Amino acid sequence: MTRMNYISKIVLSFFVASALFLTSCEDALLVDPRQSIDADGALGTPDAVDAALNSVYARLRATANYGRNMFAVSDALADVGQTTNNSGRLIGEFNNNPGAHHGNWANSYFAINEANLILDGIAGGVTGATTAQLSRWEGEAKFLRALYYFDLIKIYAYMPTAIYQPGVVDEGGVPLVLEGVITSQAAFARQSPRATIAQVYDQIYADLEDAKRLLTSRGPQFASSGAASALLSRVALYRGDWAKSRDESTLALNSGVGTVLGGDAYVAGWRTDIHPESMFEVRFAIAAESIGVNESLQSSFTTILNLGASKNAQGGWGDFIPNPTVRGFFGLTQLQVDNVAGANNDNWDVTRNDDVRAFLYTTGNSIRGAGRQIECIKFASKNGFAYGDNVPVIRKSEMHLNRAEANYQLGNVADALAELNAFKGLRGVATVDLAGEALLNEILLERFKEFAFEGQRFFDLKRYGRGPKANIAFDDFRILPPIPQREVDGNTNLNQNRGY
Repeated sequence: MTRMNYISKIVLSFFVASALFLTSCEDALLVDPRQSIDADGALGTPDAVDAALNSVYARLRATANYGRNMFAVSDALADVGQTTNNSGRLIGEFNNNPGAHHGNWANSYFAINEANLILDGIAGGVTGATTAQLSRWEGEAKFLRALYYFDLIKIYAYMPTAIYQPGVVDEGGVPLVLEGVITSQAAFARQSPRATIAQVYDQIYADLEDAKRLLTSRGPQFASSGAASALLSRVALYRGDWAKSRDESTLALNSGVGTVLGGDAYVAGWRTDIHPESMFEVRFAIAAESIGVNESLQSSFTTILNLGASKNAQGGWGDFIPNPTVRGFFGLTQLQVDNVAGANNDNWDVTRNDDVRAFLYTTGNSIRGAGRQIECIKFASKNGFAYGDNVPVIRKSEMHLNRAEANYQLGNVADALAELNAFKGLRGVATVDLAGEALLNEILLERFKEFAFEGQRFFDLKRYGRGPKANIAFDDFRILPPIPQREVDGNTNLNQNRGY
């Protein structure tokens, strides 16, 4: 392949139609990464490579990715909450309407192309770069490429642990491309088919193993060796590679990245800008990077403007709130905290049980017709400015639950039970004495409680072949979203998911 010397600020998409669609309605593509490289900036200098990598990180902030959808849409598709009709958003996803699903395809392939160009560039040499810089750039680019591919494969394809087969001839993984393009001719010429699911997982493994070897740590907002092990633990869990998931969970827990929290410290961790448990999180550093009042996680989940101010201040829309199941987990009901009459929303809170996670919920306000609903406040202006909370992609506590599930699947029932009960102790929940399928279901239930409003429930159900809601079976075509039709139209080798 010809050495790539230049990278554009907004590069061509992997697919022809994506490139043509750049200036239209794909809002995720409007992200303007801070310090991103100019269109004529060569990748031959350290500053240029750093700027290019910054652009790949920045695309994680897009609404279609971790700005909102990876958490809010995922949970709306599942059985975590209910919509309020305060703004009308997320209703289609909550109702599992055909086509109302994730839409991270274009932005993710843009980022993958950027990562590929960076890897092409550093392979050709960067003037003045040290060995440490070259290792860090390669490790971070491969970690990010693995994350984007993992998010694509878990959304647009079935998982290795549960694949719907009868009558299905048109599904596969996602297109797997490892070289960047910078010309329209190259974009038009590329007609890659969907790789197999196994091929995509193999590539994610390879990238993360390289990242583990190449990286140290410079904070949870950047890729690190510990974060690579943590992500690999989750990837292996989704793949059903139980021993790998167990071992990578242990490596991640033993790393110096992130801290497992319990009790009041766990609740307090959600009020800090950088979550102490974060092994990798998407950073919103300045107010200009805020998603805004309409589509941020804060606005999607709560009407509160700022937890440090009055609840009477108008904030977001509170479009997606806990359903009766989640409210029951934590003993949540509306509670008037004094006898003062009137419309003061500060006079209201919720009842709570002994589970410390109950303190991540409270009543909102009555502005916008919200009706003082019970809301999740994991994301509530904790960065010091509205609608731009950092998003923990991987928290260290997850490693305990991953390891418990992996040990159960490996037949290490005593270890699985001990890990689960130790985790329950961190959250103030009574221990259990279970075995067999009841133990597995309890582990999955603990994951439900822990990651409510963090976007994991839909995928936990999907990887066990369970429908996301009582009325949506696993064999329903709506489990998978449609590949953007413009992509299918522009690539004769790309097959659409069934039902679309």
